[in-house]
Amino acid sequence: MHDDRLLVEGRLERALRQFIRPAQYADRVPLTLSVWHAPGEPVPVAEALDASYEDFETGTAWGKPWSTSWFRLRGQVPDAWRGRHVEVVIDPGFTGEGPGFQAEGLVYDASGVPLKGIHPRNRHIPVAAAARGGEQVHLLLEAAANPTVLHDFEPTPLGDILTAGDGPIYRFASADVAVLDEDVWQLTLDIEVLSELMYELDVARPRRHEILRALERALDALDLHDVSGTAAAARAELTDVLSSPAHASAHRVSATGHAHIDSAWLWPLRETVRKASRTFANVTALAKDYPELVFACSQAQQYAWVKEHQPHIWERIKKAVADGNWSPVGSMWVESDANMPGGEALARQITHGMRFFREELGVQTQEIWLPDSFGYTAAFPQLAKLAGVRWFLTQKLSWNQTNKMPHHTFWWEGIDGTRVFTHFPPVDTYNSQIHGAELAHAERNFTEKGRASHSLVPFGWGDGGGGPTREMLEKARRVRSLEGSPRVEIVKPSAFFTAAEEEYGAQAPVWSGELYLELHRATYTSQAATKRGNRRTEHALREAELWCTAAAVRDPAYSYPYSTLDRLWKTVLLHQFHDILPGSSIAWVHREARDTYERVLAELDELTAAAVRSLGPGGPAALNSSPYARSEVVTADDGTLVHVDVPALGSKGLEETASYTRETGATALLADGEIQLLNEHLRVAIDTDGLLTSVHDIDAHREVLSPGSRGNLLQLHPDHPTHYDAWDLDKHYRNTHTDLTDAESVELVEDGPLRVAVRVVRAFGKSRITQEIRLAAGSRRVDVVTEVDWRESEKVLKAAFPLDVHAERSCAEIQFGHVNRSTHANTGWDAARFEICAHRWLRVAEEAYGVAVLNDSTYGHDVTRAPHEDGLGTTVRLTLLRAPHSPDPETDLGTHRFTYALLPGATTGDAVAEGLALNLPLRVAAAPVLPSLVSVDNPAVTVESVKLADDGSGDVVVRLYESRGGRAAASLTTSFAVSAAEVTDLLERPLEPAHTDDSGIVLALRPFQILTLRMRPARSG
Repeated sequence: MHDDRLLVEGRLERALRQFIRPAQYADRVPLTLSVWHAPGEPVPVAEALDASYEDFETGTAWGKPWSTSWFRLRGQVPDAWRGRHVEVVIDPGFTGEGPGFQAEGLVYDASGVPLKGIHPRNRHIPVAAAARGGEQVHLLLEAAANPTVLHDFEPTPLGDILTAGDGPIYRFASADVAVLDEDVWQLTLDIEVLSELMYELDVARPRRHEILRALERALDALDLHDVSGTAAAARAELTDVLSSPAHASAHRVSATGHAHIDSAWLWPLRETVRKASRTFANVTALAKDYPELVFACSQAQQYAWVKEHQPHIWERIKKAVADGNWSPVGSMWVESDANMPGGEALARQITHGMRFFREELGVQTQEIWLPDSFGYTAAFPQLAKLAGVRWFLTQKLSWNQTNKMPHHTFWWEGIDGTRVFTHFPPVDTYNSQIHGAELAHAERNFTEKGRASHSLVPFGWGDGGGGPTREMLEKARRVRSLEGSPRVEIVKPSAFFTAAEEEYGAQAPVWSGELYLELHRATYTSQAATKRGNRRTEHALREAELWCTAAAVRDPAYSYPYSTLDRLWKTVLLHQFHDILPGSSIAWVHREARDTYERVLAELDELTAAAVRSLGPGGPAALNSSPYARSEVVTADDGTLVHVDVPALGSKGLEETASYTRETGATALLADGEIQLLNEHLRVAIDTDGLLTSVHDIDAHREVLSPGSRGNLLQLHPDHPTHYDAWDLDKHYRNTHTDLTDAESVELVEDGPLRVAVRVVRAFGKSRITQEIRLAAGSRRVDVVTEVDWRESEKVLKAAFPLDVHAERSCAEIQFGHVNRSTHANTGWDAARFEICAHRWLRVAEEAYGVAVLNDSTYGHDVTRAPHEDGLGTTVRLTLLRAPHSPDPETDLGTHRFTYALLPGATTGDAVAEGLALNLPLRVAAAPVLPSLVSVDNPAVTVESVKLADDGSGDVVVRLYESRGGRAAASLTTSFAVSAAEVTDLLERPLEPAHTDDSGIVLALRPFQILTLRMRPARSG
């Protein structure tokens, strides 16, 4: 038989495109429009209802970037449409871009009740399933003129309302009352499902040809000049092929509705409030017609926004949850970045999220749901288990550039050994459309075939929201059991995970350690001010909670600021969203983030100051928020330097130690053109270029820097990623660099006895950098206090320390511990980690000797092996600044202030303690001398937070962890009397009584174990 397959397929595609789809709406009547262009920021619907409107014609331009226009739509259903399916169909000027990346809107009824959102793939508003004729149509459309920002990563001013311009960017195309021809609509879906399946089947399979001939017969039955009148006959020709059931061995897809909504990205936070409202209105409206719908929705913050701004939609959400159509998931406040948030912040992401879902919706979420974050810390499994979370989901690692993850369903093992059942949907998207190509890919791609049969498919328009559509639900019905296709069943994620774990949990493989994304490595560095704001607010929250707790247990009249701290924590958690903290959002988002961090820091400083005042009278004192005792130099209020010894989580009066003289202070020497900085531990030599030529560890009798090298060498690289500007640091950047060795000046600015410092000023390109290299009396730390006026374009700035340490691996701080990574590139997995994330410190070591590099605000690092004339060294570099042009064309331009430090002779414990010290400067204030509020007698046990319990009971909660990677026995004591103590989960719910003896609360921790203790202060009287 002659092969006419391609001819039939071409005939089908043209008929569908040119005749069938356009016939879905049989008749249309334009609505009458009027408009009110809202000045400034979005307004509530009540204000729009009271506004004055002017006549408006379709075809008219509207909407300057980021503005809002309110349109009244009025009309009447023609009497001739009696009994027909009538809808309003709106096109305010949609472009070819997908939903969420252009104009969108929310439609209200005449009284201001929200009905549903509109976007390019969901334009209809129901009027009547069977019209009576004569119905009045009176709707209100809140139309957002959101610009399309991302055009092949080219710089654009559209990413900030301050630079986007005033010209209209949309032209209103149409707003009609229309008849939906259900036969044509259903025929369209029949053809799409069958043709999508057909194209995925091998041409040698009979099933492909069965479908092709059935589609051919349908075309023969269809009159393309009377599609409406012949659609039913065409559908009849497809009944048999649509009824043929799936094979018993077919892959089983658990589908769940989804709408990934970036809490900010190519739009500001305020727009996400509206995106969530539009999407949630769509979903709750869709559930009325499709009772099988299950919508999985994460991010408690977005629920909170909708509850505040759209009470009608909020009530519909609560009903959908109760009816089983809506499944709150994720357990977190936002879908945060999963590399850079600090340990306590990541814990609070979970506790705030889970508490919201439980208190507001009566739901105990059971999974971490992070489909789009840029890699995942190995601390997650333990945090999940401590919160009662059973499962973890992401699909982002399908984006890996080099290595394909070997598993889709597996146990993920964290640094402490805890395991969590994990699934990567093999469909490789969280925005599925239930398309035949997606389903076939999920089946082909699933690595557990033969051992497991289930995978998850999240479906619905996402990133900018939108959610599932009725077309997706119709397709899901058709592929529930269809020969040649995976079986598709719409279920809650919890049902999928339960079934998958029951089927495969006993034999599932284990992945140990971090889930490193081999892409988007620049997100450790981009938007340095945002990262600095995050780091400093995290530590300011830690400090505020500590001293507020100290005030509460010391002064019964003190009122602990529960609500204020809760609000500030939620603000910081919001800004850890995976496109804000990583630096991949538009200029508007990061401009607002910088302002927000400043406000949060100011408010926290006042909270802490008020708490310190409540501690009681006292003279000038140094207050230590670190869980380790400190012996260091501080600056008193009068500007003088004072050496102090301060207990952990306590205070010490400055006057008690102001006259203290160290046996060996800090001194500076000028010799042979070099400046030498010395104290009892270190001798640091700085040459005329302002570079470190020697760092001699006096205690260890060894040089720290590699032979012939110079330390604190600033290196400037061209930075032109292949694709994602703000996101990516591609390996080819290393091919070219400039060493910034020229110095305008190198000057000794402090000469002891408590601190010595050299100021180095450099100019390069259009930028200028000033650094003070400081060495304090008694310190093992060389601080580099830095100010940069950064004016470069598409460059990356690194600070290099070539170390004479033969290190097989680097050790980087993460949340509640550290991870080790190879310094070699033996395997593709090792080579792909050419840029890595570290929190406050990164350490390299050989047997019995290590060196740490500390920082107070950056996260990006690289570590390489560096041969030298005497052997093998290790170069550690901090990634300080970038200057990509998209989506923010002026990323990082401006003034930056930060500090990093070199810590020779550092053990892991030294790195932990000094990293905390650098990030928690001693606070100088009038205060009494206070012993440690909480004290642990084993330095391997690190106190992460001290606070009052969230339930307002007045109980003190202490979270701590083993920080060195070994087992630790310890006793915990407090400076306040305790009447009862118990071990709790992450949400402060009791697990068991704490073990106590005469020494205090007895602790026995395994490596990296996190422990939360709840203590009831004994009340006098």
